[in-house]
Amino acid sequence: MTTGKSRAELTQIADAALRSQPGCETASVPAVRALPNIREGRNWEIPNVVLGDSLISDIDRAVMSVHRRLGRKYHLLAGD
Repeated sequence: MTTGKSRAELTQIADAALRSQPGCETASVPAVRALPNIREGRNWEIPNVVLGDSLISDIDRAVMSVHRRLGRKYHLLAGD
């Protein structure tokens, strides 16, 4: 079972998780967005990341890891 979060809460959690990954200290997640037609489970995605001084390869690996890990814990609340 996952915990529902608002878009702002989930963005903040994803941003902090991404920045904690090696080589991603200057990257940021400006927003998460809902996936269409998905109501349960991992119903959101990280569409864009601001790189800062981070390398694209570090970001790619980290975003996949963060999304997979957080998707097991949190879902985006309906209507947010």
